[in-house]
Amino acid sequence: MDRPALADFLRRRRELLRPEDVGLGEGARRRTPGLRREEVAALAGMSVDYYTRLEQQRGPQPSEQMVAAIARALRVSLDERDHLFRIAGHNAPIRVRRDEHVAPALLRVLDRLEDTPSIIVSDLGETLVENRLAIALLGSTAGLTGPARSQVWRWFTDPSERARYAPEEHEHLQRVQVATLRAAVGAAGPGDRRAVDLVAALERTSEEFVATWALHEVASRWSDHKTFVHPELGRIEVDCQVLLTENRAQTLLLFTAPPGSSDAEKLALLGVVGQQAFTP
Repeated sequence: MDRPALADFLRRRRELLRPEDVGLGEGARRRTPGLRREEVAALAGMSVDYYTRLEQQRGPQPSEQMVAAIARALRVSLDERDHLFRIAGHNAPIRVRRDEHVAPALLRVLDRLEDTPSIIVSDLGETLVENRLAIALLGSTAGLTGPARSQVWRWFTDPSERARYAPEEHEHLQRVQVATLRAAVGAAGPGDRRAVDLVAALERTSEEFVATWALHEVASRWSDHKTFVHPELGRIEVDCQVLLTENRAQTLLLFTAPPGSSDAEKLALLGVVGQQAFTP
């Protein structure tokens, strides 16, 4: 761990960011450039004291998970992320097509969608980042571990996952998810077995998955129409728009409704209703 280099990098990257770059209001006049330490700490999900000690060259070595969280909070590029890992005393993650580092371009868009439920997912349906309204609409899944991180796994193993969607759309959604998973398997590069392993686990677990997989349908994520079933607000019909990275390994999903519709009113109410009991 190179404490001076780590402290300098964190401080300089923090000073380059503006509040609007990470979806924060500018607020009162700032005496120093960039974000405040407490803002970076909040974005990374760590204590202000811990982050402050890192910038002051006196903190303990952060874990790999914490380094990854700081990298996302500071909106660094992939090269900068690898550098951050090295000066923090860790090996940089192996670069494969599928990467836990969220594309900065997608994050910049997400940061500006304060009034629109939005999430960033991997091609395996793993939630990487979710905004406040997405959590209110769907519950938080970003903190799940193991196979449960994947929506297609939860679809075939956890009844509460399907309960979030209108029953008449289940068959369509199921085929779309399995077709998307097959596309991810086909695009997996050397050394990337996560998609293959997920398929194998599902085949051992769900006969229903085996039957759907046998259809051999292949598709990438596309814009769609969905009906969610919220425990407080009931049915909410939305248009799901997608924005993909160049290699299609990550997707930004935006859920909107026509202005003036009852569904748009329900989306507006999400900020008031909050997460309630719809978080796993």
